Amino acid sequence: MLDYDREAALYDATRGGVPRAEAAAGAVRGLIPDHARSLLDIGCGTGLVTERLRHPGLRVLGCDGSYGMARKAAARLGAAVVLGDVRRLPLRDAAVDAVSAVWLLHLVPGSAAVVAEAARVLKPGGLFVTTVDKDAGHDVDSDIDAVLRPHRSFAAASDRAGLIEEYAAAGGLRPAGRARFAGHGQGRSPRGAAQALVAGRFRSWFTDQDGTTARELAERLARLPGQDVRRPDPSYALYAFRKDG
Repeated sequence: MLDYDREAALYDATRGGVPRAEAAAGAVRGLIPDHARSLLDIGCGTGLVTERLRHPGLRVLGCDGSYGMARKAAARLGAAVVLGDVRRLPLRDAAVDAVSAVWLLHLVPGSAAVVAEAARVLKPGGLFVTTVDKDAGHDVDSDIDAVLRPHRSFAAASDRAGLIEEYAAAGGLRPAGRARFAGHGQGRSPRGAAQALVAGRFRSWFTDQDGTTARELAERLARLPGQDVRRPDPSYALYAFRKDG
């Protein structure tokens, strides 16, 4: 896993910046009911998305386990940011009307604990909104995907939609809506994808049943046209769950 304390300084610039954050925040806001008065954004990172969740009448809080990320978020949100483990949130039971988790669950092997904590801090009738199938969202049916897809597997992803639905049901959370948004600036070029593969990124995506190595896949990507032309942006999925009661 990345060292997010070190990543904090460059995170926004390398992850789509403001356009991606605005797309994510807009999709989350579209699922949150107007009567909600408090929202906790867990795994808030630098707060770029979190600050865009604010609107009149809604108090927005952020929580992140990385000191570097939380410090960046606090520069945007002030005292509304807390350093804390998303698997053990520093809030009392039934504290907030909504919880959001954008690009978080795919990073946490114990995602069941995160969903359970979201359910715990939600008021009855509150809403949990989270991205699911994050890595799969990068398959945009491009020529890059045609090379990678036969060797790609998301079976071990901790944010698989079906898995999150199971965890949600166990915590008394029922399906309450879905949305999608574009990962602006995240479209991959053949050269960039090849470099990432060789550097060891996306390792968890692939099976090794046929013996194909990352370097061999990188060589195939190097034969594609438009080596520095970005393919379409990914499309991310948001699921909403309402707490019983």
